[in-house]
Amino acid sequence: MIATPEVTTSSSTDPVPDTSSGPHVDAPDLRVFVFALFFIFGGITSLNDVIIPKLKDLFTLTYFQAMLVQSAFFAAYFLVSIPGAAIVRKFGYMRTAVIGLMTMTAGCVLFIPASQSATFGIFLMALFVLASGITIVQVVANPLISLLGPARSAHSRLTFAQAFNSLGTTIFPFVGAILILGALSTVDATALTGDALDAYRAQETRVVVTTYLGLAAALVLVAAVVWTKRNRLKEQHDQSGSVLRAFDLLKQRRFGFGALCIFLYVGAEVAIGSLIVNYLMQADVLGLAEQSAGKHVALYWGGALVGRFIGAGLLRVFSPGKVLMVAAMGAIALILTSTNSTGTLAGYSLLAVGLMNSIMFPTIFSLASEGLGRRAADGSGVLCVAIVGGAVVPPLTGQLADISGSLAVAFLLPAACYAIIGIFGLYARKPLVSHVTDRLQA
Repeated sequence: MIATPEVTTSSSTDPVPDTSSGPHVDAPDLRVFVFALFFIFGGITSLNDVIIPKLKDLFTLTYFQAMLVQSAFFAAYFLVSIPGAAIVRKFGYMRTAVIGLMTMTAGCVLFIPASQSATFGIFLMALFVLASGITIVQVVANPLISLLGPARSAHSRLTFAQAFNSLGTTIFPFVGAILILGALSTVDATALTGDALDAYRAQETRVVVTTYLGLAAALVLVAAVVWTKRNRLKEQHDQSGSVLRAFDLLKQRRFGFGALCIFLYVGAEVAIGSLIVNYLMQADVLGLAEQSAGKHVALYWGGALVGRFIGAGLLRVFSPGKVLMVAAMGAIALILTSTNSTGTLAGYSLLAVGLMNSIMFPTIFSLASEGLGRRAADGSGVLCVAIVGGAVVPPLTGQLADISGSLAVAFLLPAACYAIIGIFGLYARKPLVSHVTDRLQA
């Protein structure tokens, strides 16, 4: 059974309450396994930021069309999260992790027919399958990290685990920029037509295939290791009722507000990450070449990496809600600084938003999930559905950029998302009282 916080009322000035009485599993090797999962699905997700400018060039797409990469990817969270929670209820965490990893492998392999056809739609299908596997793995990983340690440090532990997610998002874009963007030729795709254009697209997409086939091989190896540990945990899940019953958790004000903020946070983070390469290439920002701008994406995600290690310590001392509110205010300030300046200040202030992003997802997730007990898998499934914000906010941001003709104007939409997140932090700064915790588990 997932560790259940024993929460009592406290003043807003209190640090995170002591909830150590909840049951947990002391398994350091499994914590390493979970950290590895965070690293893998974070890194693969961040590769979208490198693929988007690649596909935008190859298929001469508008910003809105290019953002369909994120729509195809994050739509999987909307469609697969609840089935993923059902798989956890039936097979348990470890076996479900293997299912997710093998689904990710299948998505990587689908890049082969995508390359052979050089068709944008097939690339989107491959990304959807890949994201379906990531969704299943994430439904497993988030509640599992709560099980593997005392409940009183769940906020901090999830933030620390997310640091490995950020490590992946820092390393993968940098390497991906070299492997994927570095292969772009000096040919202008807009000047090609017919067979010449098809041949150019087929040649350039082979580089993407090679990268993802390497990932597929690594995923098979990880899945094999996880399978050897499939019987390590004795789990207890709520088996009553339909899996769709999970959505009744949205009736709880705090959980529902948290789900909305997951939607907005992922949308804002992905929108900025997806457009930052094009933003840094602008002459009035940094004026970088495509590959160099792609490498700078590592700074955006690297800020989240550094911030999560720092945040893991801060969340042991300060109220998670207050830390979340301050981080959201910082993100807004950096976006406004970037959009109202030029040159180095404009470029690096937007990159610094990654530092503010650092603690947001794990803190929102854990604040929304407080007190779910045996319904933790259901709650994780619903919150992972909310990650579909990554499929909605980026295209809207791209559309705003197309209409206004300015990426700076488009970034005001993510800023609005952060404003609502800040309000949630203020709202959730106090822990749940015990009778609310009991009702959530009912």
